[in-house]
Amino acid sequence: MEYNTSQPDLILKEYGRNVQKLVKYIQTIEDKEERSQKAATLIELMRQVTPSVKETIETNQKLWDDLYIMSGFNLDIDGPFPPPETDVINKKPKRLEYIYNDVKYKHYGKNIELLINQAIEKEDPQEREDAIIYIGKLMKSFYSSWNKEVIDDAIILENIKTISKGKLDIDLEKVKEDNLFERLYKAKKKTNTRPSGKSDNRKSNNNNNNRRRRRN
Repeated sequence: MEYNTSQPDLILKEYGRNVQKLVKYIQTIEDKEERSQKAATLIELMRQVTPSVKETIETNQKLWDDLYIMSGFNLDIDGPFPPPETDVINKKPKRLEYIYNDVKYKHYGKNIELLINQAIEKEDPQEREDAIIYIGKLMKSFYSSWNKEVIDDAIILENIKTISKGKLDIDLEKVKEDNLFERLYKAKKKTNTRPSGKSDNRKSNNNNNNRRRRRN
C-alpha cells in the first residue's frame, strides 16, 4: 500500500475516521507534553480498534508509525519510536525471485536426489548398499502413490543410476530374488466385520432346533 504524504487528510481505513479526527485534534494541542500523553492514549485506542493484532515490539512500532502517517508526518511528540522515513513508507517491497529446482524425476521429489547424493558419499560398501535399498523402497512407494500400475525394479534401479550419474549400483537379480525394493508404505486393506449370510443362516437354524427340542 502506498501512502500519499502530501495530503493532510490521510486516513488508514482499518482505524476509521474518528481516529483520524483525534489525530487532527492532537495536532492542535500547543503543549508538547500534553500532545505526547494524548498520543499515547490514542495508541491504546488504536490497539483496541485492531484487537487481532498481537502486542509485540514490531506491532507497537507499527501503531506509532501509523499515527505519524495519519498526521501527515506533522506530529511533534515524545514517542517510544522515531517517526518513519517517508521514502521507506512509499518504497515498494523487493520482488522475490522464484526458486526453480531442476528435478530429474518429479514423481520422486527433490529429497530423493538429496538422499542419493548422501549415499554417494558413503565409503563403506555395506552402508552404501543399505542406502541404495532404502532409496529404492522409497522410490517405489512414491511412484505407487501417483500411479496405479506397479513399477518394475529394473526401472527403479535405472533411475537410481541416472540420478547418481552411474555412481550407485546394485545387482538387479539380487534385488528381485530378495524383493529388496518392496515399497515401504502399503495401503491397508479394509476388513469386513459384518457376518456373512451363511453364518446368519446357521445361527437361525440352530435357534430353531433348540426351540423344537424344548417343546419335545
